[in-house]
Amino acid sequence: MSKILITCAVTGSIHTPSMSPYLPVTPAEISDQAQGAAAAGAAILHLHARNPVTGQPSAREEDFMSFLPQLKQASDAVLNLSTGGSAVMTLDDRLAAPRRVEPEMCSLNMGSMNFALYPAAARISEWRHDWEQPFLENSDDLVFKNTPRDIARILTELGVERGARFEFECYDIGHLYMLKHFVDRGLVKKPLFIQFVFGVLGGMGADPENLMHMKVIADKLFGDDYMFSVLAAGRQQMPLITMAAAMGGHVRVGLEDSLMISRGVLAKDNAEQVRKIRRIVEDLGREVASPDEARDMLGLKGADRTAI
Repeated sequence: MSKILITCAVTGSIHTPSMSPYLPVTPAEISDQAQGAAAAGAAILHLHARNPVTGQPSAREEDFMSFLPQLKQASDAVLNLSTGGSAVMTLDDRLAAPRRVEPEMCSLNMGSMNFALYPAAARISEWRHDWEQPFLENSDDLVFKNTPRDIARILTELGVERGARFEFECYDIGHLYMLKHFVDRGLVKKPLFIQFVFGVLGGMGADPENLMHMKVIADKLFGDDYMFSVLAAGRQQMPLITMAAAMGGHVRVGLEDSLMISRGVLAKDNAEQVRKIRRIVEDLGREVASPDEARDMLGLKGADRTAI
């Protein structure tokens, strides 16, 4: 099998500070935990920003720039900026930082969808910040918007014009067909790096059968011209990504996707999850790819061509 790419999604925009004291929210916390994840074996760092005082998801350029220059100087990992941000942000908000930074890699959700976080609110008894409870509870009436027009704009402004490659986040079978549509339009270049996303309420459940079916359809649509990775939200994180590694795929961990390291035990940092999946994949006989090997595998433009 080929070398395996480990992605670490460091903070995200789903979990709130009241869920875990270990969720990084300040620039120093995000940078330190990202560096730790890279040192543990993550070749790719999937990055969101937070308001450093409240921990609220942020799309502000200044919040990204409060940790990106330090992180780039301290680590050679691939910096992958989210274009998803949060479902409560506008597309202009979500693209502000990636347009300025011109990163090697960006994430791209391949469709609009329900993004329901509200069940998590019932599990929290004490709230650290006033914004958290309504943010979660109001997601029962929330749609994450990424229309074909939005996707075309992201591919053009960040890909064609700025040279970024993409982590194509596919939460359902239909997202694979949308990706094929943009390949046929010539806006997406191969090889493709497709992230199969499981366990978000509104997308596919974290069932092994769904992973197998996604692989079958991706093979049908893209042949040998793609690589797949898997993330699973919550308690199915490790079981499903272990299955992906055994199938020849790549893996994503991080406190964006799960706050736990084992059943009922909070992960103390992102590196703890990276170390765990690294042990697992190496026991399966897979060799972990370095950042430079990741750049070669994904056809990235190189860290020296970013605007950080």
